[in-house]
Amino acid sequence: MMGYQPDAQPKLFYHSFNLDDRIPAISVLRKIRKNIDFEFIYQEVKDCYGGKGNVSVPPPVILKMMLLLILYNVRSERELMNTLPMRLDWLWFLDYDLDSERTIAY
Repeated sequence: MMGYQPDAQPKLFYHSFNLDDRIPAISVLRKIRKNIDFEFIYQEVKDCYGGKGNVSVPPPVILKMMLLLILYNVRSERELMNTLPMRLDWLWFLDYDLDSERTIAY
């Protein structure tokens, strides 16, 4: 079953911390996110998902993770997942927040 990512909402308990403010304007991830709407991937892969079973990681997140692997020369998916909680720019790019690394299943 295909998972869908809800719209990002600021956390109630991090009122003095805004992840978007921490990403430099010159960041390549900011430029990619501004110019590419990753929502197109839902339509492209909809026939690959069944209606039963566990809910998957949203397809745009998987595509963005693959981009991170290539752009940052990450050696493996395992390394990506281990590094993800420490990289604010990666969390922001994936529309996750500071607490999301606990719920990321890959």
